[in-house]
Amino acid sequence: MSEGSILPGKAAVLTPDLCIIGAGTAGLAVATAAAAFGVPVVLIERDRMGGEVASSAVRALAAAGARAQAVRDADGFGLVTAEPTVNDARLHDHVQHAIAAAAPNASAERLTALGATVIRGEARFVSRSTVVVGEQTIKARRFVIATGACHVAPAIAGFDTIPWLTAASLATATRRPERLIVFGGDATGVAIAQAMVRLGSAVTLVDAGGLLAGDDPEAVAILRRALLRDGVALHENAAILSAHPRKGGVSLVLAGEQEGAEHAIEGTHLLLATSRTAAIEALDLELAGIASGTDGIHVDRGLRSTNRRVYAIGDCAGGQAGSVGGGAVAEEQARLVLRNALFRQPGRFDRRAAPRTTQTQPAIAAVGLSEAEARAQAGAIRVLRWPYAESERAQAERTTDGFVKLITNTRGKVLGVCIVGAQAGDLVATWSLALASGKTAPEMAQLIMPHPALSEIGKRAATSYLTPLATKPSLRRLIGFLRRFG
Repeated sequence: MSEGSILPGKAAVLTPDLCIIGAGTAGLAVATAAAAFGVPVVLIERDRMGGEVASSAVRALAAAGARAQAVRDADGFGLVTAEPTVNDARLHDHVQHAIAAAAPNASAERLTALGATVIRGEARFVSRSTVVVGEQTIKARRFVIATGACHVAPAIAGFDTIPWLTAASLATATRRPERLIVFGGDATGVAIAQAMVRLGSAVTLVDAGGLLAGDDPEAVAILRRALLRDGVALHENAAILSAHPRKGGVSLVLAGEQEGAEHAIEGTHLLLATSRTAAIEALDLELAGIASGTDGIHVDRGLRSTNRRVYAIGDCAGGQAGSVGGGAVAEEQARLVLRNALFRQPGRFDRRAAPRTTQTQPAIAAVGLSEAEARAQAGAIRVLRWPYAESERAQAERTTDGFVKLITNTRGKVLGVCIVGAQAGDLVATWSLALASGKTAPEMAQLIMPHPALSEIGKRAATSYLTPLATKPSLRRLIGFLRRFG
């Protein structure tokens, strides 16, 4: 049975091996792989196949902003250029093209061709083993909830009286915001703020905490300087007292540094890049014995809920499993669920094994433990750094802001990596493999990297682990002894 083949009235009960609720990145990964194995699959989606377009829109805007900035920076290479002019209509087309490019892989037709049954509508549990969508009943052996998360207005006085955008709704805009307030300093908020200021909008970024909370403070400091150079007005650790509609826009009232002092910031548009909550309210989880909280569905390390028939993956999963890295994480979680549900092979999701990246310039990418986490968990550690400024490639391309930081234990085993700088998201892949395979810094120092390339920076950081050995008296005596033999 395929999409559109469910007739009005009482339909026959479907009894697939696997029922997936939600056709975003995570749900599609499960459904596609399971259907490819010939497993009977039902996929339920209430809205858009492929989920939100926010991530594609952010990448497209960031890429456009980077091109605009490259024109401005061309003077440093001896090229005479003018300030770039942005054509709003063509910028909109570029964003839509990026979104449309992913559509065929997320289509109901593709899933149907693989043998899956696709149902449109709102799913809800009526028992521990049964879901209904309208008049259709599905009794499955296993369920996977992948409904993602949605934006909600924060609990700020007056916020319900003002219009606001998200990254997804910004993607549909045919004109750039003249003065944009970005509320939220997470990876999405920072990327949008930088992209839009480079594309000619006046941008103010407001966050109740600091930028990219949880990321390496040294790396964040370098990105913060870049945002300020680009012209983003930053209000970090800002207490927002109220929000108000204004003629032609909105305003936020912030608390001042002194008690009783306050000031307002105004913009033509407000974009919300925070306050996402798991999209699970309509599922009637309690009828299926599925526990949940404010952060999403409670799952164990194997991504199984309190109902052993039901898994939760992606942004609707709570605790250590949720909201840690986008598409790559969703696909890894899908792989683990399929191993368990289809092959009965246990697996555990390790959120720190998932690389985390930003769509900014410089980019920040990290995998494994942060320096603070490593100190708390591993005790004695070594921190190895190497700056981009020591790279011939970075000097030639004038991308010298940044560093590679390796965190190892005292025996050199790599525990975590943070990279801030050009192409950080690509460079971290090598170190993700190093962590997965238990490599040490001396072993990574033996790799022959292409030259000249930014990947040499990581190798030099790894090589610095060996520097203290050169000053050891015992090693110097050994070298002196061997020299006597020619």
